[in-house]
Amino acid sequence: GGKNRRRGKNDNEGQKRELILREDGQEYAQITKMLGNGRVEATCFDGVKRMAHIRGKLRKKVWMSQGDIILVSLRDFQDDQCDVVHKYNLDEARTLKTMGELPESAKINETDTFGGDDDDDVNFEFGAASDEDEDEDEELDIDDI
Repeated sequence: GGKNRRRGKNDNEGQKRELILREDGQEYAQITKMLGNGRVEATCFDGVKRMAHIRGKLRKKVWMSQGDIILVSLRDFQDDQCDVVHKYNLDEARTLKTMGELPESAKINETDTFGGDDDDDVNFEFGAASDEDEDEDEELDIDDI
């Protein structure tokens, strides 16, 4: 803490930065799961699910979360692993989608927890029980016991 610690913070959040497009050997992806230890599970927009490694330049400076759009560098020797090169903010991701770089099925602004929508059909009713249970309660008498 302290004011000396705050002095080194470069706050350039509001500034516009140049949009980085993908090149050969790179792919756009969306983070599906945070794995820890500098790794994420990302679903690339070419249809492959890969384990992505957050490179050291981004590791403690750029915070990533589930649902973020990232640019990954593919590995020649491992198809199931890749390296995170860049993280797009919401405005940049929307721009990529309007440019046609990202597919229309890409969900950008919705921070959904992939697979968390399964609980829509589960309904619990608390309170009054069914009629059969109430009849059984009335038939039981404390004096008979």
